[in-house]
Amino acid sequence: MVFKKLLGALGVGGPGVDTVLTTPVVQPGGTLQGTVELTGGTVEADIRGITLTLVARVEVEHEEGESTGLYPFARFSVTQPLKLAPGENRSVPFAAQVPWETPVTTIAGQRLHGMQLGVRTEVDIAGALDKGDSDPLEVEPLPAQRRILDSLLQLGFRFRSADLEAGHIRGTAQTLPFYQEIEYSSAPQYAHACNSLEVSFVTTAHRVEVVLEADKRGGLFGGGGDVIRTHAIDHGQADQDLTALVDGWIRSAL
Repeated sequence: MVFKKLLGALGVGGPGVDTVLTTPVVQPGGTLQGTVELTGGTVEADIRGITLTLVARVEVEHEEGESTGLYPFARFSVTQPLKLAPGENRSVPFAAQVPWETPVTTIAGQRLHGMQLGVRTEVDIAGALDKGDSDPLEVEPLPAQRRILDSLLQLGFRFRSADLEAGHIRGTAQTLPFYQEIEYSSAPQYAHACNSLEVSFVTTAHRVEVVLEADKRGGLFGGGGDVIRTHAIDHGQADQDLTALVDGWIRSAL
């Protein structure tokens, strides 16, 4: 599958730029591949560099409430300085590893409502930077992440929404300035003790930290509120049925 987005000419007589993603769907830690297609304008262009930037729509909480904005979280240099002759066509290939903590946007082809990632092309022509528009990027979960999400469905949880929150999950190996929350409605067998469950992944090349935040119901003597527990699995556990393990995590938290 090839996704193509015309970014447009950069200035009067300037070159045209197309970004073609040959991997519009990737996994965390995977390789983003494609080409930047350059078409010379009416004058020679002194291109000082082309950079790809991964951006995500993130929610930020502040005193006045909540707002959203685009956060850059990874940058890749595509080419060294070059000169593009008038009318010249040049294809610049690229391959870059996306961060292991890149959030998930789609599961088995189904998009997670609330998620928005993109690839922004930045072209520096004689000191005039054109950031263009963002091409949509879809991210499927790694096998180990998919096992956790499938286990929640097996236990009766139902997907509600997903978003990205600015900040850091304490006690984890998180390196990005935001984290993902995937929210589920409580499964019937936990409904007496839990209103909802949020899942966050902090992933490295070796393991996946699974952060569970349960909205615990209060009893006659209180005891309600958010309960947060962090667990870890290796990528090698993706070939196992983790439903019983996840069930134990949730019951322990509640």
